[in-house]
Amino acid sequence: MDMEEKKDTQVKNPLREIIDPFINLVKAPRALWGINVSYFLEGLVYFGILTILGKYLSENVELKDLHAGWVYSGFTGGITFAMLFLGGVSDRIGVRVALILSLALMVFGRFFIAASGSFGLSSGMGSPMFFFVILGLFMVVIGYGMYQPAAYAGVKKFTNKKTATMGYAMIYALMNLGAFFSGIISPRIRPHFEDKFPPNGLTAVFWAYVGLTFLAMLTVVFILTKKTEINAIKAVKESKRKNSESTSQENIAPKEKIDNTQLIIYAILAAASLILSLTVGKNVSGKVMQQLRWFPAILFTIFAIYDFIKRRPGHPFRNSKFSFFIFVLIPVQTLFAHNWLTLPYYIDRAFHGTVVSSNFEFFSNLNPLLIFVLAPMVAALTEKVNIYKMMILGTFTMALPTFLLAIGPNPVLLLTYILFMSIGEAMWQPRFLQWVAEIAPEGQTGAYMGIAQFPWFLTKVITGLYSGWLLSIYCPKPGEGIQNTQTLWLIYSFIAIISPVVLLLAKGWMGKGMEKKEI
Repeated sequence: MDMEEKKDTQVKNPLREIIDPFINLVKAPRALWGINVSYFLEGLVYFGILTILGKYLSENVELKDLHAGWVYSGFTGGITFAMLFLGGVSDRIGVRVALILSLALMVFGRFFIAASGSFGLSSGMGSPMFFFVILGLFMVVIGYGMYQPAAYAGVKKFTNKKTATMGYAMIYALMNLGAFFSGIISPRIRPHFEDKFPPNGLTAVFWAYVGLTFLAMLTVVFILTKKTEINAIKAVKESKRKNSESTSQENIAPKEKIDNTQLIIYAILAAASLILSLTVGKNVSGKVMQQLRWFPAILFTIFAIYDFIKRRPGHPFRNSKFSFFIFVLIPVQTLFAHNWLTLPYYIDRAFHGTVVSSNFEFFSNLNPLLIFVLAPMVAALTEKVNIYKMMILGTFTMALPTFLLAIGPNPVLLLTYILFMSIGEAMWQPRFLQWVAEIAPEGQTGAYMGIAQFPWFLTKVITGLYSGWLLSIYCPKPGEGIQNTQTLWLIYSFIAIISPVVLLLAKGWMGKGMEKKEI
């Protein structure tokens, strides 16, 4: 037996296996902490807004549940859609500049949201208050479309082989820790400003979030300086050189000029068809014709997407395993969307009159606290476990406890669901994000992160379209109808379980290709 074989047979210290990644992360460059601090604050603000936005739209802007769901769908789906086009911005202008620019846009966007409830504007669909909110949300969409891909591109740039896994897990954990704190901050601010900002004081919470977003921008400016960024990149390159990791780019082929004429034509036809459907088409008589009026816009959009991918041989969607892997996660990802589309409403309404309902923000954001604790621990314990195996186990662990909520409103069942759903999320979500970043070619990390978000975009849009409708049927406001939340969660349980079942069935085809940088 040679020395290498003897080394492999030695029993490793399990405690050391857990502690080492944390030690390596602490030693990571200061630039990484410039990203982490802002990501913590941004997690607090982003998920804090998602938690209260539905209540604000319903009670302040006075939209119906269905229409509030559509706004959620457009906002959260728009962010992911923006990543498809803006994900590569950080690859072109640099991580630091992209982070500062994106956070500045979000400061202004959240300013308009807070201002919507501050000047006595009239409410309702199509009102000045409504348009202030929409304008603010649109600016946040553009900003966040650049922000998240830039942050993950930064983690890749500022970490080495030893710190990468923990780096991705930590940024995900800090975002969730921030989200948990929003559940503490919001209930503390809201009751004290109900008289100044009727009917519920939520406007004051939005103003607090404007200030925190500005603080996040300042942390990037003063912690992630130009000099810090340059030094961090040099240190990582030196680390790779010492570990004989190849950084050569000599085989990168020059970019070919792509003819986008057909793509432009299809895009123009799709836009024209959509405009006609919204204007002239709405006057078409008959239910069938009302639905068919959308067909040309959908058809030309499909043609445009097909032409775009066809002319780019290196595009990730040309890889069947990559495409399958990210699209098969849509059903279980609906549970992420329900964390803001359904859970806050459910806790506020199904537990009406209890301490759980009075602190719905806190209970809605217990999941992020658990993720903060669990994500780094799970990453340390499962660093060498095959990614595909982790995806199967994690998605099963996340989907199965949803059936507990189908039993009926019960605080113990609610907390049990949140606990096990969070464990499942910690098992697979950070590893998925790491995998996408690691398979990306040099200089295309931001773009790959954006592309990988496309199914998440579909999840947000589709889930937002029906969540408000199902809430109005199965979980209406107290006094406005009979609640039947058991059926609501049973439907969502069967949707979520599709992902782990399909992943398990596809194991023979997919399993062999899930080692870090190969597909």
